[in-house]
Amino acid sequence: MMRLRHACIQLALCLMIGASGGLASANVGSLGFLEAQYDFVAFSELDGWSADKQAQVFAGFRKSCEVLMKRKDISDIRPMEKALRKVCPRALALPENTDDAAAKKFFEANFRPVRISKLGETTGLLTGYYEPEVDGSLTLTKGFTVPLYRRPPELISKARLGQRLLRAGFPSTGGAGHRVNGKFVEYHDRAAIEDGVLANRGLEIVWLRDAADAFFIQIQGSARIRLQDGKLVRVNYSAHNGHRFTPVGRNLIETGIVPRDEISMETIRMFIAEMPEEGRELMRQNKAFTFFRVIDNLPPDSEAVGAQGLSLVKDRSIAVDNKLHVYGSLFWIEAKLQLQNTKEGQAFNRLMVAQDTGSAIVGVARADIYFGGGAEAGTVAGRIRNPGAFFMLIPNEIDPVRIAAEQNVPNPEYRPEAEKKEPPKADAKKEDKKEDALKKEEQKK
Repeated sequence: MMRLRHACIQLALCLMIGASGGLASANVGSLGFLEAQYDFVAFSELDGWSADKQAQVFAGFRKSCEVLMKRKDISDIRPMEKALRKVCPRALALPENTDDAAAKKFFEANFRPVRISKLGETTGLLTGYYEPEVDGSLTLTKGFTVPLYRRPPELISKARLGQRLLRAGFPSTGGAGHRVNGKFVEYHDRAAIEDGVLANRGLEIVWLRDAADAFFIQIQGSARIRLQDGKLVRVNYSAHNGHRFTPVGRNLIETGIVPRDEISMETIRMFIAEMPEEGRELMRQNKAFTFFRVIDNLPPDSEAVGAQGLSLVKDRSIAVDNKLHVYGSLFWIEAKLQLQNTKEGQAFNRLMVAQDTGSAIVGVARADIYFGGGAEAGTVAGRIRNPGAFFMLIPNEIDPVRIAAEQNVPNPEYRPEAEKKEPPKADAKKEDKKEDALKKEEQKK
């Protein structure tokens, strides 16, 4: 679904004209993405827009608005957040149980879709995640020997070094470390932690049966732990050890153990189960390690809590690069995903709301789709790694002309001028003639 970029500015001007014929008021600037390209489209051009059921995503967006409106004003507020905070009061004026037709009408009245991608590309990347549910114990006992840890008190985010006012939370990206003899050094990696460097400090939240369960819970960032008495403990991301995340599936592909088109969470689990020693070393290749916190007062049937602090919406919430995107941003996604266990993907065209993030989610057109909790959701999420088209719903308050103008797309007709050689100088010509005459005299002799 390629769009012609040369029409961007003309269409942007048209979109700025309201029913009264004047320019849209309260423009708050542009998006400011580097190395990105934008194509303005109409809602009617989105494949499946008219058929999409949007009441559920509206309810999720409305909750994001409640969080956005409570945030304090800051001098460096991003244009997207500033624009959303102008739209949110209109969303909050509508009831929570707004139906599909009213939700669609609201989105069409307050936003316009813009296809966004990395410069030079047409699609982005989609993956899936879920909330695992596994058995566990609050104490170290036979059968339950693998701990999930809470954040160690000495762990420091590099992003927060030197800050007098520490904000809540722990950034999911960037380095981390601790002070040793007054010097800031990197924190323990996965192997050191698994070998017990944090043991006997009272940091264990819960104990699990299987190291692979703990490993995948760390990747997913949350879990439901079912205790022996039937009670449920919900844990969620708290911090990380600062080491770079390494996808372990890459090693299985590069060594030829699993073909690229067959790699999934299931095949990785199968390898770890069938080859325990090799599987342990495989997991240790990912030096990144996640720490958790217990989430209290969550109803058993509620979904996982995302980085925005809200329960996610199954099949409608996505994790995005929060260095680029604002929580509460809306995206229309068009893709074919392996929702069923078939080689041929199924259409996945729907509106999504950004409410989470992750260290592996990097780029303007990159998203992790939340598929819910439990084994079935995990099976689906583990299969997803597909290209997809990303359309951001841009609030009308964002200046479309500046969006169009900020594209740093090279002009395809540009050709560098041929290097001009200066004609030889007169003196140089005389010297050349003298040399030629001397050569001829030598030849005669």
